[in-house]
Amino acid sequence: MTELEIPFLQEAPFAVTVCDRDGIILAMNDRAKKTFENDGGVELIGTNVLDCHPEPSRSKLAYLLETGESNKYTIEKNGVKKIIIQTPWYESGEFAGLIEISVEIPKEMPHFLRG
Repeated sequence: MTELEIPFLQEAPFAVTVCDRDGIILAMNDRAKKTFENDGGVELIGTNVLDCHPEPSRSKLAYLLETGESNKYTIEKNGVKKIIIQTPWYESGEFAGLIEISVEIPKEMPHFLRG
């Protein structure tokens, strides 16, 4: 699988990368391929996501693959701020791997309390 099976995600304005429970990258949308272009882009499909991460990120990702837990955080790189969501996906109720969603966000972002 190289294209995401949900067509509207293929051209979404945020990066989506899907890996199996062993960390093998199964699919990337267009934005993810562009985001990781310097690291291989589409050629990353079929490789292990752990090989793409230095420590301590690698250990954190290995833990997520082991436990099926989720992780959320923000980063800033080259003046661009993003929220990263790493969340499990399931097949027939069984943990099948992780989906990483990376969305650019403004440096200052409104926060609302809703009740």
